[in-house]
Amino acid sequence: MPYSPLLIKPFRDELMDVGVKELLTPEEVDKIMAQDGTTLVVINSVCGCAAGMARPAIRMVMENAGVKKPDRVVSVFAGQDLEATARFRNYIADIPPSSPSIAMFKDRELIYFLPKHRIEGRDAHALAEELTGVFEEFLAV
Repeated sequence: MPYSPLLIKPFRDELMDVGVKELLTPEEVDKIMAQDGTTLVVINSVCGCAAGMARPAIRMVMENAGVKKPDRVVSVFAGQDLEATARFRNYIADIPPSSPSIAMFKDRELIYFLPKHRIEGRDAHALAEELTGVFEEFLAV
């Protein structure tokens, strides 16, 4: 059963405020995933490691003007946008469900995945540094 929209609004806003686009339907997921270029997908969550580590790390990277960003940065919300999340997980079907998590695609191919167990226990700055390194590696001109 989905969480109360009032409960999760701040968790959604935390990403949307820095330009992350929410995907609310399976059709929106398919449209984004069909595009060439680079796409970062955040599987958002209500858990503590999303609040203390994953979302702050995404914010740090998105707010850093010196970091080249993927063509698209989007999110689905596990436990809330059930159909959109399930559709996205079809694109990474051989990876066990994990939320929060972060995936990066280049020309529709998965090139990086950060599952919950690699988010837990780290601080947001360390995650932001890792994401910055991934962007530098895969977004080089």
